[in-house]
Amino acid sequence: MSTATRAADGGLFSPAPPDFSLVLGGPLYQLLRGTGLAGDTLQLLHRRVIVLSLVAWAPLLALSALDGYLWGSRVALPFLRDIEMHVRLLVALPLLIVAELIVHRRMRLVVAQFIDRGLISQDARARFEAIIASAVRLRNSITAELLLIAFVYVVGVGFIWRNLGALDGTNWYGVATSGAWQPSRAGWWLGAVSLPLFQFLLLRWYFRLFIWARFLWQVSRLGLQLQPMHPDRCGGLGFLAGTSYAFSPVLLAQGSLVAGYCANQIFYAGAKLLDFKMDVIGVVAVMVFAVLGPLLVFSAPLADAKRRGTREYGTLAQRYVREFDEKWLRGRAPADEPFVGSADIQSLADLGNSFEVVKGMRLVPFTTQAVVQLAAITVAPVVPLTLTMISLEELLGRLVKIVI
Repeated sequence: MSTATRAADGGLFSPAPPDFSLVLGGPLYQLLRGTGLAGDTLQLLHRRVIVLSLVAWAPLLALSALDGYLWGSRVALPFLRDIEMHVRLLVALPLLIVAELIVHRRMRLVVAQFIDRGLISQDARARFEAIIASAVRLRNSITAELLLIAFVYVVGVGFIWRNLGALDGTNWYGVATSGAWQPSRAGWWLGAVSLPLFQFLLLRWYFRLFIWARFLWQVSRLGLQLQPMHPDRCGGLGFLAGTSYAFSPVLLAQGSLVAGYCANQIFYAGAKLLDFKMDVIGVVAVMVFAVLGPLLVFSAPLADAKRRGTREYGTLAQRYVREFDEKWLRGRAPADEPFVGSADIQSLADLGNSFEVVKGMRLVPFTTQAVVQLAAITVAPVVPLTLTMISLEELLGRLVKIVI
């Protein structure tokens, strides 16, 4: 269906809701457009990935080389051996940028589905459009992005990284002398540009997830016209399950951060992979909930639709079964109507199948499979670290034994 969509009551065509994108706005988006790193609809993806990654990573390479911390034994952790930083800036950062284009393309279609499927009544249409406008204003908020930047510098870099994130000892980004932290030249760029850039992009995604959750919560309160007989077994909301996969690059980026941190601790601090078992489980649980949790706001409307459908279709089934019984078991069928081949039998079976669809309605618009798949995406970057617990030869040997 085009930009004009048919009203829920099947009447005249009505204009589509305002075009909504979760990512197509905000001061940084305007800056990228102004500098030629993005088009109006986030074109030039490869240019953004290359330029932003180089701005974050290449100066660190050059300054580390000037300081003599690129490779060798002058410091405990030279730049080229810092797995966590390379993963952060060359893997996770590009993934966060790629995710913008994917989410932009998917979410616009998802929002339109609320209208195209007749889930929003004509009476609630104005409120629906007001919800979209509110989400757009929040997405474009200059104040919100300034607060994120302030948080990054004050908390993300000023406290967390300096006190909790850095490895102990002398590293390419600085040394600890007399209890004070002295950044190297590369360390100054890391703290002033690279880490703030990355942390801002990551926090902005968390902010977007908040906007999306808020949007869904407000929509769930509009009195959606859910259909218990819908074959997706979600009253017509089954399309929302597919939106979760649009956030897969964000989950993969988060998993990469965990993997990079674990790798540094394992190779340079003597830790074991199992030491981070609860950390990995916690990150997976939080990220999967961040993506699928907002969909739980539809549980109450779905439960109401299921109860209504069970009652209404149960009543219809009772009426049909009674009339079927009276007609074919109590001898009230016309004498010239054959029982074999009667459409009544097929109708009875169809009614039974319909009632099973209503009874099988899910109370959440996603499946267990979606939970497992998103968890697998998040934890996938950590899987190669299992080789630190078992040699590659031993692992291959076990796999061969299993296959054979």
